[in-house]
Amino acid sequence: MHSRTAVVAVVLLGHAMLLPFTWAQNAGFVKSPMSEIKLTGDTFELYCDVVGNPVPEIQWWYAEINRADSFKQLWGGARKRRVTINTAHGANCVSVLGITRLTLEDSGTYECRASNDPKRNDHRQNPALSWIRAQATITVLQKPKINASDQIILSAETHAQPFTMWCNLTTTDNVPQDSFWMKNGVEIDTTRTKNKDTSHRINKAKADDAGEYMCVYTFEKAPNANTTIEVKAAPDITGHKRSENKKEGENATMYCKSVGYPHPVWTWRKLDGIFYTDIDNSSGRFFITNRDNYTELNVLNLDITTDPGEYHCNATNMIGTSGTTTILRVRSLLAPLWPFLGVLAEVIILVIIIVVYEKRKKPDEIMDDDEPAVPIKTNSTNNHKEKNIRQRNQK
Repeated sequence: MHSRTAVVAVVLLGHAMLLPFTWAQNAGFVKSPMSEIKLTGDTFELYCDVVGNPVPEIQWWYAEINRADSFKQLWGGARKRRVTINTAHGANCVSVLGITRLTLEDSGTYECRASNDPKRNDHRQNPALSWIRAQATITVLQKPKINASDQIILSAETHAQPFTMWCNLTTTDNVPQDSFWMKNGVEIDTTRTKNKDTSHRINKAKADDAGEYMCVYTFEKAPNANTTIEVKAAPDITGHKRSENKKEGENATMYCKSVGYPHPVWTWRKLDGIFYTDIDNSSGRFFITNRDNYTELNVLNLDITTDPGEYHCNATNMIGTSGTTTILRVRSLLAPLWPFLGVLAEVIILVIIIVVYEKRKKPDEIMDDDEPAVPIKTNSTNNHKEKNIRQRNQK
């Protein structure tokens, strides 16, 4: 009995020695939230990254400006569902606090609290000793008022004609510095000015001019203010493969790209006889990738009997539609041998012709090797000569 107990004790001790060595680590900040200045209607996000063992817990708290004693805990869905809190646990604990559609009342001090103290939620425990804290101040300013031109729709009738967009900064609590224009998130060169009234002119309108334009105003002590003007146009496909030539078993790639705005919805179809068949990603061999004004169709392991043909890409948005065709050709694996096989076939046909010709020659055209080269005198010739001799003798 004592021997069994000793064996069990040794086994348990061995398992304990094999367990990974762990140690406790107090919670500590890897990344703390940063203070920001925002405008009404904007969105902000605060990040909090904490390390510790065990993995710490993170909470978010809020206090109005100049009222540090009035902190209240924040929960996801608060403030009419404008508040979101996303937390992920791994080696660290990372939490993101986000608030959308900011109002002036959202200004204040936001605090990230973290702790891995087992007694952190004990009300008898002093929170100042159990939780570490990091604060950020969010200041929300009234967004300046900007009047702007309406959206513009480009059509076939307005092609190559000029159009102008304009903005006017009417109300602001801050001193403006300058303004400039952007298209699809990129600043347009030579558009910076000090004026509150600003405009941007396109001399010859085309589908490539469509997009999301933005007039931006900068200030000395406030974030940039902007407003958006959309210029819309039907898609115009500007690039595609006219044809794709591949061997059976290989992969084929076809693509189309367009201009126009909004970004189109892309579809691919294949012409089967007189009808088109829609293509999607469900077959396991056809894969479509769409990205804004670009689409790509990949066909894997080409089949020489079913895959060749006309493939049609189509781009459609709320203004119009456009499409084009790519021809896919699939060659047999024996295609490289076709020139050799053609020459071989010609040789075989020539040999057959020669053989047939030789066999169909007339027999008298063939010389017998046993026959003499000079003609042989016949008996009739000898008799004729003898007859002539007798006639001379009688005379």
